[in-house]
Amino acid sequence: MGKRRRATERKSVGVGNMKVHPGVLGGAAAVVVCGVGAAAFALSGGPGSGDGSSVDEKPVASGPPKPAEVRSTARAFLTAWAEGDATRAAALTDDPAAAKQALTSYRKDGRLTKPRLTPGKRSGADMPFKAAATVSYEGKRKPLSYESELTVVRRKSDGKTLVGWQPSVLHPELKEGDRLVTGEAGDPPIKAVDRDGAALTAAKYPSLGTVLDGLREKYGKKAGGKAGVELRVVRADSGKKSGSAAAKKKDDAESTPDKTLLTLSPGTPGTLKTTFSGSLQSAAERETAKRQRASVVVVKPSTGEILAAANSRPGGFNTAFQGSIAPGSTMKVISSSMLLEKKLAGVDKKHPCPKYETYGGWKFQNDDKFQIKNGTFRASFARSCNTAFISQAEKLENDSLTKQAQEVFGLGRDNWSIGVSSFDGAVPVQSDAQMAASLIGQGGVRMNPLNMASVAATVKSGTFRQPYLVSPDVDDRKLATASRKMSGSTASALRDLMHYTAVAGTAVKPMSGLGSDMGAKTGSAEVDGQKKPNGWFTAYRGDLASAAVVQEGGHGGDSAGPVVRAMLQAGG
Repeated sequence: MGKRRRATERKSVGVGNMKVHPGVLGGAAAVVVCGVGAAAFALSGGPGSGDGSSVDEKPVASGPPKPAEVRSTARAFLTAWAEGDATRAAALTDDPAAAKQALTSYRKDGRLTKPRLTPGKRSGADMPFKAAATVSYEGKRKPLSYESELTVVRRKSDGKTLVGWQPSVLHPELKEGDRLVTGEAGDPPIKAVDRDGAALTAAKYPSLGTVLDGLREKYGKKAGGKAGVELRVVRADSGKKSGSAAAKKKDDAESTPDKTLLTLSPGTPGTLKTTFSGSLQSAAERETAKRQRASVVVVKPSTGEILAAANSRPGGFNTAFQGSIAPGSTMKVISSSMLLEKKLAGVDKKHPCPKYETYGGWKFQNDDKFQIKNGTFRASFARSCNTAFISQAEKLENDSLTKQAQEVFGLGRDNWSIGVSSFDGAVPVQSDAQMAASLIGQGGVRMNPLNMASVAATVKSGTFRQPYLVSPDVDDRKLATASRKMSGSTASALRDLMHYTAVAGTAVKPMSGLGSDMGAKTGSAEVDGQKKPNGWFTAYRGDLASAAVVQEGGHGGDSAGPVVRAMLQAGG
């Protein structure tokens, strides 16, 4: 039997407790730092799980990766990555083709060199890590540090453990198809200012981070700035918008702007004036920061100007502008306008509000199964009676609510142009039970705080004015308009209903003491899999309109109501 070469033994250095930041591909001095205060050591290609020869066949391993397997697989992958061996590193993942392409681009397009990887503490199959690298471009250099994580998985076919490939392994900001690119920025920087000329920054207003990125993407060149040299995340959909106007709008609503990670040499920013109010934005940031999943928007009914927008998770998805969530009973504002116009309801006319109402095979009920005997539509609206609306479904066409939302409130046409990406609401044509559910903000209806703030603003002013945060004069774009205006009597009736709800209905507590020129509507929307419904609240006071949602917040008056109240108070 031939001699076996004996692998050089190496002392264990505690790679098991390690966070890895996608370091840098290529370049000399690739190192991993293991353990707090431990000396750095050069990585050489350690074997991954399943490597090496075996005389006897072994049964295929199964089940979650063991701690030792997680450590050895992570070490092998990080070693190859740090040494710039994209082929070897990719082979240690469960998607070698995608991993190799991304690892190669990381070094070639991102211009990242001299990686230094510091393991964190392993948690199950997850291995977090820190990365410190140097970004170099035409003589300009800067260090980059960040944190990321990889997950080790087991391949069923042979039991081998591999790194579960995700673009976020390289950098947490990367999603499918995104790239890190260092070079002259495609869009010059901007200095966005509020309505009073004060600078808007993500440091001061965390919720505006993605908004400012979007403004730069759209107005960087128009604002007159000069691009600098940056490392940025270039999104997969950059420059690949769809052809048709509707499809393009859908792309815009779902897209995320490119993001600057590091500036090697600053450009010259152009100044862009927005409609934001610094004081209201500060209040919005404070209120959403107090809650887990809150989003709020404030608009000016007389003009449509957006005065504030904030989310509890400022670095994440911009629910305030782009969310697509069932609005619950706040939708009854639109449904009521339709019933009033069609003479199916009158503010002080008798209106049924039974415990239950069946339509299209579905049995609908009110919160806590309440009923109002011999009540009026005013009472049903103020107490948010579901069955009062479901009872009218049989008298409506399948597209009645869709037309009302589009023609009077400007919603669901995919034609808003507020200055950054937004979702303009959706009220699809539905039939039977789904159509009835739409009347109370369930079914296929989807909205966000921007949409519902606009609804309250439309009631207050009597006319739909498309919300915007950059004046159309900047780029000569056309704002969306409604095809018809609700009658003066309908607008007056809606204001009456919303005011009564604020002084004697479900919105009393949040609206207490806010004066006479105000109105509100509460809402809660059930979501499958959630223990609590999403809480909604929309209201107006003077020349301010605001809407908020607190996901899994429960009743809207208790969860979202205080957020809106704070906005209306902050606006004076």
